[in-house]
Amino acid sequence: MDSKVLPIIEVKDLDIGYNNIPVMRNLNFSVNKGDIFIFMGVSGCGKSTLLKSLIGLKQPDKGKVLYSGKSFWDEDEPGQKNIMRRFGVLYQSGALWSSLTVGENVALPLQLYTKLSVQQIQEIVSLKLSLVGMEEYADSLPSGISGGMRKRAALARAIALDPDIIFFDEPSAGLDPINARKLDDLILDLRDSLGATIVIVTHELASIFAIGNNSVFLDAETKTMIATGSPKDLLANSQDEKVIQFLTRAKKQELKQ
Repeated sequence: MDSKVLPIIEVKDLDIGYNNIPVMRNLNFSVNKGDIFIFMGVSGCGKSTLLKSLIGLKQPDKGKVLYSGKSFWDEDEPGQKNIMRRFGVLYQSGALWSSLTVGENVALPLQLYTKLSVQQIQEIVSLKLSLVGMEEYADSLPSGISGGMRKRAALARAIALDPDIIFFDEPSAGLDPINARKLDDLILDLRDSLGATIVIVTHELASIFAIGNNSVFLDAETKTMIATGSPKDLLANSQDEKVIQFLTRAKKQELKQ
């Protein structure tokens, strides 16, 4: 197969769980280059566990996670690290080092994974912070800025190494609607300016419809995926009561009327 037409991520027959207790089974979907791909479903359905399997934190019980055709969990450790260097990750809490300034947090992956000079690193830090509107806060500690600013600073760190794929775990968690919308706009801008592919765990409907162009719906009851596709298309065309209920927040009795 021509590598040009390979999805950037393929999940094939994936089973994930803890201590032989299944969380999700038989997951099959593809993420194409440039997608803003949403993992959605009710709380406890396995969205974050699936994310962990994609970013190398949780080995699946079965199946494959392919990056441009390479099976991540079949690679040796150096091969896995090479694939992981294509990733940027924004964790739900931001996970900034509290003892480091915003600028030092962004500089850290550049210091660890490149041989750039101090001046080159500082230039990149300034660029990444400017992309997220945080350049003037480079010398601030995380404790001295707002929650929305910490998200932006963490995003600047996530894109420090120019990743092909950026993973977000509940990026709007803890943000008010205005700052959540600003973050959505920023994600769109970064996708377009960096040419990155975005994968997002979220249950926020406003974000799902505003920025998601592809998705997978995980069902906690059946422990598998029950829909995939554009969230707007799923809202318009799905016949599955659980999908409609989630995407409209309607109660079951309302759906049956």
